[in-house]
Amino acid sequence: MRFIQTISYTTSRPDDMRALAEGFQQENPAAPGIIGIKLLKDRDRGNAYLLTAEFESYDVAMENSARPETDAFAKQMSALADSGPEYGNYDLIQEFNP
Repeated sequence: MRFIQTISYTTSRPDDMRALAEGFQQENPAAPGIIGIKLLKDRDRGNAYLLTAEFESYDVAMENSARPETDAFAKQMSALADSGPEYGNYDLIQEFNP
């Protein structure tokens, strides 16, 4: 079953946060089991963001979370955040593609 993790945070340093994410992606282009990542900006709260990461399964996501590179990224992300990050863990039950 596919699994989606969400990471919500606020930051007054969005360019630094984006550069961090792009650097991580370049250094880890083929992280195992990741289907896709999306970064969303809240239109109603200027400094609020939501990142979604979709994985093949919960187990694969937890293996990714246990990687030292992922842990280092999370710590750097926390340092750039004004609040958060807060994590959510979701099993994908149904998907619609028009």
